[in-house]
Amino acid sequence: MVFVDDIAKVAEQVRKRAELVTGEESTKMGLIVPFFSALGYDVFDPEEVIPEFVADFATKKSGQFEKVDYAVAINGVIVMVVEAKARDKKPEAHDGQLKRYFNGLIATRVAIVTNGIEYRFFTDLRHDNVMDDEPFFSFNVLEYDSKHLENLKFFHRDNFDSAIIKRHAEEMVYLKGMTHLVDNLLRSPSDEFVRFLVSQLSSIAPSCTVEGRITNKVIEKFRPIIKKSIQSSLVELMTQSISREMGQAEENLADQAVEIEEVQDNQEQDLEEVKVDTTAEELEAFEKVKSIATRSKCYSLEVKYKDVISYFGLNVGKTTWWFLRFYLSPKKKSFVTRLTVNEVKALAPNFEVQEMSASMGDAASRVVISSVSDLDSLSDLILKCYEAETARHSPSKAA
Repeated sequence: MVFVDDIAKVAEQVRKRAELVTGEESTKMGLIVPFFSALGYDVFDPEEVIPEFVADFATKKSGQFEKVDYAVAINGVIVMVVEAKARDKKPEAHDGQLKRYFNGLIATRVAIVTNGIEYRFFTDLRHDNVMDDEPFFSFNVLEYDSKHLENLKFFHRDNFDSAIIKRHAEEMVYLKGMTHLVDNLLRSPSDEFVRFLVSQLSSIAPSCTVEGRITNKVIEKFRPIIKKSIQSSLVELMTQSISREMGQAEENLADQAVEIEEVQDNQEQDLEEVKVDTTAEELEAFEKVKSIATRSKCYSLEVKYKDVISYFGLNVGKTTWWFLRFYLSPKKKSFVTRLTVNEVKALAPNFEVQEMSASMGDAASRVVISSVSDLDSLSDLILKCYEAETARHSPSKAA
């Protein structure tokens, strides 16, 4: 996968350059700029990666306006603000100016503090439009695993959606806290946990009922018993039939996928997002694709669209059922699909086809176009994308 390779290349560059980099400016150019390039941002476009950004609400401090080291914009909307530290400094926000910028820029829902090696990501989980004191995610370029990469993909230019990032951040924070809590309870059951389990023994069998009050003496009596029962339960779970566990896991994953789609679909309506102006060009693309979809002899699900800051997505009923995502900036125009690069090349022989640099939701390929009018020449590909996604969700097919 290209994204994995891009980050690996940045990691290798950082390993080679780190000891040679001194000072904040050197850290920016040698370590930080390549990282944002790997995330899909045009670091040479001063309208997309804006250095030394000064907002119109900035106040003077020591005779100079406060600024952030970088503001990152997508289609003219600032989505992230970045504070850079020298490579040998800890990546912490010391003077609060990053927080003031985050709080003041309504569309900005991500703040980053970095020393070029560790990137700390902040959002506003505690209070809306107020930057949290603690990061919800940290990424170390020199020490990461596949899970870190999966989390990092949310910040790629092709995938950036502030509402999804906030939901994911909330899940990460509470999952980490809950895991820590459960781990502590299993390793060293608290008095409250022991008391609760003892009180529930009567629900198992009358013979298990503990008569009278559950005193401290009773708690101490049952604590070693509960520890042993926890160990026994964990061993039993680990030694159960692998095939049985795999079968249950597949069923659970299927159920969870449906639940996640339903939750995401509902939350799309509930979350208050930054208003995005849908352009005439995007609407033209929508009408062309919708017209092409009507040619399908097999499926008839309605084509709908979702417009966010980073892309213009087309789906077949739910936002999670997307089949095309358009990126129609004045300088670059393209769309991504869920079909493989080879499938797309076969249906778009005269167009540049690229492997997706950051795959999410099975996105696999990108087609570069010069204008929306090119879609007329790509009708076979568009119809294939529509039918491939519709087939996953339509119970009826033509004979």
